[in-house]
Amino acid sequence: MTEPTAESRIRVLICDDQWIVCEGLEAILTTDPGIEVVATVQDGVDALEQIAQTEPDVVLMDLKMPGMNGIQATHEIRTRYPKVKVLVLTTYGADEWVLDAIRSGAAGYLLKGTPREALIQAVKGTAAGHTHIDPSVAGTLVTEIVQQTVPPARTSIAELLSEREMDVLRLLARGLSNAEISNRLYLSQGTVRNYVSSILSKLQVADRTQAAVLALRYGLVSLSEL
Repeated sequence: MTEPTAESRIRVLICDDQWIVCEGLEAILTTDPGIEVVATVQDGVDALEQIAQTEPDVVLMDLKMPGMNGIQATHEIRTRYPKVKVLVLTTYGADEWVLDAIRSGAAGYLLKGTPREALIQAVKGTAAGHTHIDPSVAGTLVTEIVQQTVPPARTSIAELLSEREMDVLRLLARGLSNAEISNRLYLSQGTVRNYVSSILSKLQVADRTQAAVLALRYGLVSLSEL
């Protein structure tokens, strides 16, 4: 098997206020040759500074930290560095933490009890554009979706998007990358990128994760498909 090159490795920045946690996560992630930990930091301010220097693909983000917490840092990262994905890894499964993290642009939400291999696969999936939500907190999203008042299923989105954009949104919401959508719909990746950009603009959302939540809310996909 060919060893991944430095250019092909997923670059990860770990942000947690406990050094022992940072060291443990680094030890776990670096067992996979396809992952490189480029920095470990203890708060959101340092994370933003290090992102500019290390250019990670994924930030593994704790939430409750002194100074700039993980919610604030996630929002700033997604605003300043939209290509950087944020995967939350925390001990907090409370409703407000989950929802605030997703609203701030997190691409996924995992709890620290996540098994080693599942964590590695979540990092890889996040880098590829997939959405990862811990099963123990997924119900929170469903409750929020059910409680929100929305027009009849599909009606509003169908009025905004073309039929092809709806096809792309369904696949995007299921966690498929642009390349996978391209293969599934027999479109070029450039065309898929254009569709995704148009979808985000029309739905007035900041990223793929928020689009996925909206697709779930309107019944375009089910939770089991995410």
